[in-house]
Amino acid sequence: MNETLLETLRLAQRLGFFGAAPIEAAVEHAHAYVTALGELRPRSRIVDLGSGGGLPGLVLAEAFPDCSVLLIDRRTKRTDFLERAVRRLGLENTRVRAGDVDDLAREVRQGAQAGFSVVTARGFGPPELTLRSAAALLAGPGVVVISEPPSGDRWDPELVAELGFSTERAGSVRVFHHP
Repeated sequence: MNETLLETLRLAQRLGFFGAAPIEAAVEHAHAYVTALGELRPRSRIVDLGSGGGLPGLVLAEAFPDCSVLLIDRRTKRTDFLERAVRRLGLENTRVRAGDVDDLAREVRQGAQAGFSVVTARGFGPPELTLRSAAALLAGPGVVVISEPPSGDRWDPELVAELGFSTERAGSVRVFHHP
């Protein structure tokens, strides 16, 4: 593991941006997203919803240096932290945006902002809100990866079908494919 990334995430934890679980376990969970995504085409566009302290966004940015990554959170305290983290980690492929995901979705819908091929979320909101927000950001075929609780299935099959996704659980994450 990149020691600078671990130090950065420890600082985010001290600032209260995510829970008290050991950082190594949190990074391991973030790597579940990387594994679920497999190989991405260079220049794929990734957006991490509610990036908070940088999980999984910073891990994804490091794992996919040939992709463009956007970390979005509506709390400026967190995005200020993320901007410093991106500079500290030298992640030239990564931008940070303070704002609401609905505004970003509106920009994608209106063509003012290009859509994304990958959307990720960890603790963003209720399942329906998270999946609808992610679907609104996809540009054609794409994949959505969302953190899952240890057991149970919280995804309404009618919602998944309505949004045109197929889905599978991949360890600690749920993967939604959009054709």
